[in-house]
Amino acid sequence: MAGASVVDHGRLLDVIGYEVELLAEAARAAPPVTAVPTCPGWTLSEVVRHVGSVHRAADHWLTEGQGPRRWQRDPAPGQTVRGYLRESADLLRRTLARRDASDRAATWWDADPTVGFWCRRMAHETTVHRIDAEQAAGLASAEIPPDIALDGIDEVLRLWCGHRLPMLGVSGARRGSVGVVAGAGRWVADMTPEGTVVRRVTAGGSDDPVDAVVSGEPARVFLWLWGRQGPGAVSVSGDEDAVGQLWALLRLATR
Repeated sequence: MAGASVVDHGRLLDVIGYEVELLAEAARAAPPVTAVPTCPGWTLSEVVRHVGSVHRAADHWLTEGQGPRRWQRDPAPGQTVRGYLRESADLLRRTLARRDASDRAATWWDADPTVGFWCRRMAHETTVHRIDAEQAAGLASAEIPPDIALDGIDEVLRLWCGHRLPMLGVSGARRGSVGVVAGAGRWVADMTPEGTVVRRVTAGGSDDPVDAVVSGEPARVFLWLWGRQGPGAVSVSGDEDAVGQLWALLRLATR
């Protein structure tokens, strides 16, 4: 599939499991009402609840073959929000483990109508919000492995920027192209008033002309693209206005 993950299904299943535990532990390190700067208006408790709810929604997509209208969005009476998160993740991981990544599944991306879409989406959703929780709690963030970060870069650029923006009817104000380089991975985002197109660049196409290049260690680039790291986390060369436009478009796509 054109949108398929570059990381093994089982590896991403493991990521969901350990990221949930990191998120739960971060939530224990500060009061539930602690504000989360990277998610304006949310508390630490709300971030944890949100991830549990999204895991249950993904499970519904997989088991029922369509997006849910109703699902358990909150902890059961007497259940802690961390207990709800863990229970939701266990439910989702059992569903994902019973199927192959290439099996057909209902999704909201036509380029990847597979089970693997949801395994990948939930791995990165959980990772990003784990970072949110750690930052809010004043903890040093646990490492994001390079292979997971590279897959996350691919997803945020091609799914959120290349697909979600057109779904929202959002486009750039000016023409501009930005290369994103991390480890062995390279992508190009072409932005125009007509729309945004993102592509992986193969070794033979690595010299495609661009207006600017954003580069850095995979984890730093991943978090920068998601708005969880500031400008100093990456290196920028070329047209800074083109990079600024990419940044702004990603904030609209991922809000």
